[in-house]
Amino acid sequence: MLWIPIDRSLDIPLIKQVYQQIRERILNGQLKSDEKLPSTRELSSELKVSRNVILEAYDQLLAEGFLVSRRGSGTFVAVGAFLEQHKKASPLHSFIRDEKDEKDADIINFRSGIPALDLFPRKIWAKLSSTIWNETSPSVFGYDFPEGRPELRQVLSHYLLKTRGVDCHPDQIVITSGATQAMTLVSKLLLSPNDTVIMEDPITNDIQTIFKTMGAQLYPIPVDQYGMKTSCLPLNKNPRFVFVTPSHQFPIGGVLPIQRRIQLIHYSRKTNCYLVEDDYDSEFRYEGPPVSSLQGLDPERVLYIGSFSKILSPALRMGYLILPLQLIEQCRKLKWFSDLHTPSLDQLILARFIKEGHLERHISRMKKTYKCRRDFLINCLKTTFSNKINILGDSTGLHLIIEFNEQHFSKELLEEIEQLGVKIYPVEDHTIEKGKYPNQIILGYGHLNNDEIKEGITRMCQAINKSNNKRK
Repeated sequence: MLWIPIDRSLDIPLIKQVYQQIRERILNGQLKSDEKLPSTRELSSELKVSRNVILEAYDQLLAEGFLVSRRGSGTFVAVGAFLEQHKKASPLHSFIRDEKDEKDADIINFRSGIPALDLFPRKIWAKLSSTIWNETSPSVFGYDFPEGRPELRQVLSHYLLKTRGVDCHPDQIVITSGATQAMTLVSKLLLSPNDTVIMEDPITNDIQTIFKTMGAQLYPIPVDQYGMKTSCLPLNKNPRFVFVTPSHQFPIGGVLPIQRRIQLIHYSRKTNCYLVEDDYDSEFRYEGPPVSSLQGLDPERVLYIGSFSKILSPALRMGYLILPLQLIEQCRKLKWFSDLHTPSLDQLILARFIKEGHLERHISRMKKTYKCRRDFLINCLKTTFSNKINILGDSTGLHLIIEFNEQHFSKELLEEIEQLGVKIYPVEDHTIEKGKYPNQIILGYGHLNNDEIKEGITRMCQAINKSNNKRK
């Protein structure tokens, strides 16, 4: 007789318990091919369960091919249902998100690029969302254009011309799931293994990884307080493209002057390569007028990448890629193969949000908030560290750079700072050529209030002093 333990205290239905245990025994070979099973009446009597429970469990196993029924003979284990079992790997705990760590109120995280999430315009967004969901055509709920909704591309082309000097037709825009997908599309569109990509150094490590994954060879160009040092562009290379963040270099923070922009364009024409412009943090400029895009100077040479992650929220996963005419069709195909299209209803909400002027008003409000937080952070730094530091790249964006005159940030020091509940990020993490920025750290402040900023700087100073005292 086939014995199957039944536990009525479990939330698992009895049918499922019977089915799973017979299935497992067939797979691991405990029940052999052609072995006859008890009749449904016999097994239900033995297990003290309804015959219907056994009937349904058997039916499921028959449907999946584990059992075969032979008229007049009974039910048998099917041939070929045995699967040799291998030892199961241990769970990879490092891939499990630890929400407790993320939400630990005692951790002050100076990560860059995070906006003030608590100031997201929820009421306006919810109102527009309700309107779009209730009024939009049923066709929008189907599959959509890979390049994005025409409503959003149309409003974006006007907005970007007005605010950034971007010269493009709506058909040149591809809506993406954030800047990361835009960069991935660029890499698939332009790169083959061993192609050369010229990049600022330092530059976001994630971007380096995207291009290296495609087999690109990265050629670093140093930066200074004005961004990429275009005088260092190599004449003996034939790069596929030059990647640049001219409006706010990450992480150092320089703004590329017109002379260097023109040098870049001359270089791209001479070497017949493209320029890929990541318009990083350009909306939040606190000193001087807004800086125009590089794309506006040569639309047929520049691929322009933008995102709403820092303006509004990373959770929206909404960005865009603006392409020269000759690359549009191929990029649309790549976007279709990537994910068919970016969520349509979210695009329509964002289009209405921009068209009705909510985006510009939100940016204006947030600039005031971020400027206050930046000023408070600078004051805390100067009060705490006096003349031991230089502050760089603070005119734009949601982070700044602290350069210490006599302090290097070793792995041990970073761990000591984190033990006191503060996370900071070395510039060295984002360099291609290592060893040039051991005394510089990135401090993001957009998502932190004044109390968190002050406490974070205080703890960081305590850890630094403790570390230095150990070495004396």
